[in-house]
Amino acid sequence: MTPKEFYDKVVYMRHCQRNYYAARRKKDAEEQRYYLGLSIPIENEIDAEIERVQKIQASNEANSNNH
Repeated sequence: MTPKEFYDKVVYMRHCQRNYYAARRKKDAEEQRYYLGLSIPIENEIDAEIERVQKIQASNEANSNNH
């Protein structure tokens, strides 16, 4: 994932999360389910991308310490 793609996904994820919490305040169960359904897969993608980059960084650090 490129930095721009990561940024765009995070922006969209936050949009979904804000709308989910707004729906909770309104007690609109249907809207809550809708935004939660959008938010969770994106959160999982973001978590996976963070983990992927952390592994790359750890590998790069290990390689730089070996030289």
